[in-house]
Parts: sequence; structure tokens; C-alpha cells
Amino acid sequence: MTVLERLITIAMCALGTQLMRWLPFLVFPAGKPTPKFVRYLGHALPAAVFGMLLVYCLRGTSILSGSHGLPELIAILVVAGLHLWKKQMLLSIAAGTICYMLLIQFVFV
Repeated sequence: MTVLERLITIAMCALGTQLMRWLPFLVFPAGKPTPKFVRYLGHALPAAVFGMLLVYCLRGTSILSGSHGLPELIAILVVAGLHLWKKQMLLSIAAGTICYMLLIQFVFV
């Protein structure tokens, strides 16, 4: 890649980033109500994303061999329980990840 191509690539990345950051403010100004469909997406998509993430994370789990999916199940229960108790998403995700990593490193070796 030549120097000119590198500069163009950097400029396009910067322009794309700035466009994505400013576009919502341009499309949905402060004085105008947000469309119902966009509000619906804001309500429905987080759960859908977490559902897809759960399926993606558990796709390779074998319940018929090895640890039979116990580390995954325990970590899921930790995440769900902690989230229901504290209502802190980052805390729940971090605790579940740490729990899972400790389980697979030290308990289910």
C-alpha cells in the first residue's frame, strides 16, 4: 500500500467514524419525537442481541461428554442471578466470565 493509499484509508475511516457518530443527531433532532419503530428497536434489540450471544457462546458445548456443560451452566446461573440481584450488566458479565474461566482452569480440568 502506498503512502497516498494509507492516507486515503485513514481519512475514510475517520470520516466514517464521524459520520456514524453525528448521523443520529442529524436524523433525530432533539425537538422532534423519536419514531415509534426506532423506540421499539431500542426496546427489543438488546434482548435479541443477548439471545444471539448466548446461542453463539453455547454452540460448541457438548452435554454428552467432558464436563457435560456444567461450567457453562454454572456461569449462566451466576450471570442471571447477579443481574437479577444487582441489575448491573457489566458486573454480571464480568462475574460470569471470571466464574467460567476459574471453573474451566481449576475445577473442570
